[in-house]
Amino acid sequence: MVVVDDLHIVYKVYGAGGDRGSAATVLLRALGRRTRGNIREVHAIRGISFIAYRGDAIGIIGRNGSGKSTLLRAIAGLLPPEDGNVYTTGGASLLGVNAALLDDLTGERNVVLGCLAMGMSKQEAKVRYQSVVDFSGVGDFINLPMKTYSAGMGSRLRFAIAAAKHHEVLLIDEALATGDAEFRVRSHNRITELRQAAGTVFLVAHNLEEVELTCNRVVWMDRGKIVMQGDDVISIVDKYIDASGGIPVERDPATRRRLHRAVGGES
Repeated sequence: MVVVDDLHIVYKVYGAGGDRGSAATVLLRALGRRTRGNIREVHAIRGISFIAYRGDAIGIIGRNGSGKSTLLRAIAGLLPPEDGNVYTTGGASLLGVNAALLDDLTGERNVVLGCLAMGMSKQEAKVRYQSVVDFSGVGDFINLPMKTYSAGMGSRLRFAIAAAKHHEVLLIDEALATGDAEFRVRSHNRITELRQAAGTVFLVAHNLEEVELTCNRVVWMDRGKIVMQGDDVISIVDKYIDASGGIPVERDPATRRRLHRAVGGES
């Protein structure tokens, strides 16, 4: 479904010049970010390659700034490669915590517009509407403007809208981070349904338990490169926690759950 072939993504930041000997510039050079006059270049993705197959759910893990969100945007076609290529067999839909819902409109209007934006007809949007509302759990808030929603409510509604349609490639960027336990169960079941419908799901998450429960493969990134990838999800997550200084807690072998101190943060 997705082939990432020696991908490089470079950001060019304009108007960011300064003293080459300043602390900020020295830090940028130490992190591998080049400076050139009033332009700084950030090499966010550094030659990564992998293949995602039909039915895969792939967890993308790594510390802040490791390139996880950048990778999803590149797969979605929102960022042009500096070098290398991304190939997909169909459309890729990116769902993130900053997905474009309109704050001044009600949740109801956002659901309808979101369904139409995904290519549904007006009739399909009408048919799916109630199931989206029920899935999100926002209740009577659906009739209020989005700006009155908490971060968690907005996140749940974004996921519910995106999950109303079967996607060939669905990219989820921390969209489940603010969900409660009940919503996590529903979202986990929905991702399983999407996989069974022959789609491919990418999940960027710092909740490593969610990755273990949901994904059949994992890609561990650091500083724009792949440290490790494969289908031994629990083993790779263990190594990531150890390398990141996290404190693992006993995993229940019956359910493959881990309760642990989260490591990392937003990309």
